[in-house]
Amino acid sequence: MLLSQETEEIIALENTSQAIHDAEHPDLLDRDHCLVAFNERVLSWAAREDVPVLERLRYVCIVSSNMDEFFEVRSEPHLTAKRTGDKRGSYTEASFDRLSESLHSLVERQYALYNHAILPALADCGIKIVSHGERSPAQRLWVKQYFERAVRPLLIPVGLDPAHPFPQVANKAFNFIVRLGGKDAFGRSNEIAIVKVPRALPRIIRLPEKVAGSKSVFVALTSVIRAHLSELFEGRVVEQFSQFRVTRHSDLSVDEDEVQNLRTALRQSLVHRHYGEAVRLEVSAGCSTHLSDFLLEQFDLPAMALYRVSGPVNLLRLTQLIDLLDSPQWCFPVYQASVPVQWNLGPNVFEQLQRGDVILHHPFESFEAVLLFLRAAVNDPNVLAIKQTIYRAGDDSALMDLLREAVRKGKEVTVVVELKARFDEEANINWAEMLESIGAQVVYGVVGLKTHAKMLLVTRREGRALRRYGHLSTGNYNPRTARLYTDISHLSADPVLTKDMENVFIHLAIQSRLPRLKKMWMAPFNLHERLLAKIEALAQAAAQGESTRIVLKMNSLTDLALIHALIQAGQRGVVIDLIVRGVCMLPAQVKGFTDNIRVRSVIGRFLEHSRVYYFRQGMHDALYLSSADWMNRNMVRRVELAWPINDPVQRQRLIDECLLAYLHDGLDAWDMRADGSYRASRGCGILAEQSAQVALMARYGKTN
Repeated sequence: MLLSQETEEIIALENTSQAIHDAEHPDLLDRDHCLVAFNERVLSWAAREDVPVLERLRYVCIVSSNMDEFFEVRSEPHLTAKRTGDKRGSYTEASFDRLSESLHSLVERQYALYNHAILPALADCGIKIVSHGERSPAQRLWVKQYFERAVRPLLIPVGLDPAHPFPQVANKAFNFIVRLGGKDAFGRSNEIAIVKVPRALPRIIRLPEKVAGSKSVFVALTSVIRAHLSELFEGRVVEQFSQFRVTRHSDLSVDEDEVQNLRTALRQSLVHRHYGEAVRLEVSAGCSTHLSDFLLEQFDLPAMALYRVSGPVNLLRLTQLIDLLDSPQWCFPVYQASVPVQWNLGPNVFEQLQRGDVILHHPFESFEAVLLFLRAAVNDPNVLAIKQTIYRAGDDSALMDLLREAVRKGKEVTVVVELKARFDEEANINWAEMLESIGAQVVYGVVGLKTHAKMLLVTRREGRALRRYGHLSTGNYNPRTARLYTDISHLSADPVLTKDMENVFIHLAIQSRLPRLKKMWMAPFNLHERLLAKIEALAQAAAQGESTRIVLKMNSLTDLALIHALIQAGQRGVVIDLIVRGVCMLPAQVKGFTDNIRVRSVIGRFLEHSRVYYFRQGMHDALYLSSADWMNRNMVRRVELAWPINDPVQRQRLIDECLLAYLHDGLDAWDMRADGSYRASRGCGILAEQSAQVALMARYGKTN
C-alpha cells in the first residue's frame, strides 16, 4: 500500500486553498498557499506505510521546521493587514483569514498523523514515549529523581505582579503558563506565573533499562515538568496550566547603505532576532480560554494566530528521539555514495580536467570528489590562488578547514562570504572572522545583493603560463547537506568558462564594471533577460510550426515576468514541463490558458535542489545549470549564475538523470491539476512503482 486512506483524503482536500489567487494577479496561484500545499506533500511521507517509522517521524519534524521558517519569514505582512484591517492589496484581512485556515488544517493533520499513526507504529517497534499516567511506579520514581536532579535546578518560575511584569519570551522558546490558586507569601493573590524552560534541557529522555524493561522507553520533557509542576509553587494550588511557544518575525533587516561595517551591524542585529514581533502562539490543546486569551493579549495577537496542539509544541525537537535510538532497521537503508567513475583518484586531478569536464550528481555521487579537487589544490605547490564563494557552509566544515590550510601554505585565498544567508548569518560571520584573522582576503559581495552563486576557482602555474580550473554548482559548499540534497557539480578547465568565473570574482571583490561574459549568464545583469529571450525565441518558432520543448527543474517559480512568458509560449505551441519542488504560482492544464504546460513536484528521500533548464528548437537543444530559482529576488536582488553544458554526452546524461527520470517518476511525484491542487502521480505498467531517486541510487551507489 503506497499511501494510507488518510493521506489520500489529505491530498484530495489539499488545497482548494492552493487555487486561491493573488489579488493583483488573479490568473496565478497564491504563493503562500502554494507553500502550505508543498508542506502537505512533505507530510504525505509521514503517512506512507512503505517508509520506515523513524523516517516517517523525521518528515513530521521537517514540516515543523518548515512551518517555523514560514511564520518567521512570510507571515508578518498578513498579520499586519489583519491588525490594520486592510481590505485591498496583496495582503488583507481576508488573506490572513484564508491563510490561517490552511495553516490550522495542516497543523491539525500533522498532529493527527503523529498521534494516530506515528506513535502506534513506534509502539509496534517496541519504542514508547510514556505519559505520566502510563508510567509504572518504578518509572515514576525515576522521573521524579531526574526532575529533582537535572530539571528543577534550572527552572525559575516568575509570578506576575507590578514588580514582575510579563517577561521577555524568546522566539520558539519552550515555556509553561500557570494559573495559581491561594495567596503568595505576602498574602497577594497574583494568579499567573511563567516558567521558562532552558533550551539546553533535552526534550526527550530515555529511561534506563532497569525501569524500561525490554522496550525502548522515553519520556518527554513536557511530561516530566507537567507531572511535577506543583512542586515549583509551594503553598499554592496549580489550577490551570499549559505549555506554550511563541514564534517571532525573524528576517533580519539591515540598511546596508547606512552602515559602515555590515558584519558588525549583522552581529548586533542577531542579538535582537529572538525578540522580534510575535506572529504565532502555540499552546496545549487543553489550554483554558482564560490562559490563552491572556497570552494573546500579551503578544498582541488575533485569535486566529493561536494554534492548539495535541502534543509537544515543538515537534521538531523529536528528532532527538531518532538520535537516541541506534536502530538502523527503522530508518532508510544507509546509502553509500560512489566516487564518480570518471574521476580518477590518481595524484594529478588537474591533468584529468585538461582531458575533459567532470559532472557530478550529488548525493548519488559523493561530494568527497569536490573536496578532493580542493585538497589537490591546497597541496599542489604549483597552485598559486584559490577563490571561492560561501553561502551556507555550516558550523563544522571540512571545506573551510582546507581553505585555512591553503592560507597557511602561502596561497592567495579569496573568499566571498554571504553574511546575509538567512539563519546562517552567525556561522558565516564566524568563518569570515576566522579566515581574515589568518590572512585570507574576505569580501562580502555587492551592497544590496546576496551572493548566491556557487563557484570555486583555482589558478595554477603550468610552465610559463597560468591555467584556471573551476568548480560550479547548483548547491552549497556544505558537506552535510550534500548528502541530503540533490545537486549538480561541474568541474572544468575550459579557459572561456573559467575566465568568466575570474571576471565574476573580480567584480565581486572590487565592484568594477563587469566585462562581457562569454558563456555565463549572471543576475542581476542579464540572467533574467536571457531567459525571457530564450522563451520568446521558442515561442516564435512554435508559432511558425517548429517542434519546440522547454523542460525546467527548480525549487520555486514565482517571478511574474517569467511565468507570463511561459504561459504565452505555451499558448503559441511550446510544449512545457515544469519540475518544481516547492512553490509554483503558474497554474497548469487550465483549459484555454495553460493547456500546453504540465507541472509536477517530486518529494523524495533527498531534497530536490538542482536547477536545470532545457530548451529545444527543432534538432537544436541547449541545457543550462544554475544556482538560481525563478523568483524575482534571484533575478534582481542576488548574484546568480547560469552556464551551459556544451558537451553532448554530458548534456544527454543530465537530460536523462535530472529531467526524464523525474518526468517518468510514478512513485514520488505529484501532478498539478487545473484547480491548482496536486494529485499523487500513478505511473502505469513498468513505471507504476518507479522512483527517480531510487533508480539513481541503484545506478551510482549501494545500500547496506
